[in-house]
Amino acid sequence: MRIQYLGHSAFLITASTGEKLLFDPFITPNDLAKDKIALQDLKPDYIFLSHAHFDHIADAEAISKATGAPIIGVWEIHTYFSELGCSTYPMNVGGTWRSPRSNDMLTVKLVPAIHTSSFPDGRYGGTPVGFVISNGRYNVYYAGDTALSLEMELIAERYALDLAILPIGGTFTMDTEDAVEAALLLDVEHVIGMHYDTFPPIKIDHAKAKQDFKDNDCELHLLGIGEEIELEKLIKESDGE
Repeated sequence: MRIQYLGHSAFLITASTGEKLLFDPFITPNDLAKDKIALQDLKPDYIFLSHAHFDHIADAEAISKATGAPIIGVWEIHTYFSELGCSTYPMNVGGTWRSPRSNDMLTVKLVPAIHTSSFPDGRYGGTPVGFVISNGRYNVYYAGDTALSLEMELIAERYALDLAILPIGGTFTMDTEDAVEAALLLDVEHVIGMHYDTFPPIKIDHAKAKQDFKDNDCELHLLGIGEEIELEKLIKESDGE
C-alpha cells in the first residue's frame, strides 16, 4: 500500500490490488501545492470525501468528471455532487465500502469524526467522517477533520492499525498535543500528519511536533507534498526486518 501526500489533507492511496483511492482533494487552491501536483496525473479510481468544507472538496468535481471516478461520502455529499453531474456512491457513518475489483479484499469503513460540515454555498454537508482503509493485511486510519475522541479507542479495539493519518494543526482540528493522545488511544507507532501549515492559523513547529510524538514512543511523519510512503517497507523497517 503506497500513501502519497498531496498537501493539506489530500492523499492518494494505491492499494496492493492496484486501485487508487483519493481522499479530500484540495490541490489547485493550495499555494503550497503549486507546481508540485498535477490533477491530470492522479487518475484515481475512487474519490472519498470526509466532509463538505471547501478545503477538502475543492477539486473533487473536476477530477471526478475528468476520470469518471465516483465520489464516495455520506448521503448529503452524494446528493450535492450528483446534482453537479458527477458519478457518486452514497454511504453513511458505519457503512463499509467494498471494492468490486478485489473480491472485497479492499474495504473502506466510515467512522465518526467530531467536526462540522457545510458546502461553500452554506448547504448542510452531512455528518463528518473518518475512514479505516483495509487491504486484508494492513489497516490505515484516515481521521478526517476531528477533535480528540474516545471513539478512537473503539477503532483501536476493532482494528489492528498499522498507521494513523491525523490532523495536527490545531484551531480547526486537533493540535499536536491532542494528536499524540489520539495516537496513544489508537495504539499506533506511526502517524502521518495532515491539516497543518496550509494557512497561518494552522502553522506548526515541525521539530517540536516530532519530538512530542517521539517522547510518547510514536514516530510522526511530516511528508513533503508529492512524497509517498510504502507502508509495507515502513512496517518492516520499524520491526527491524
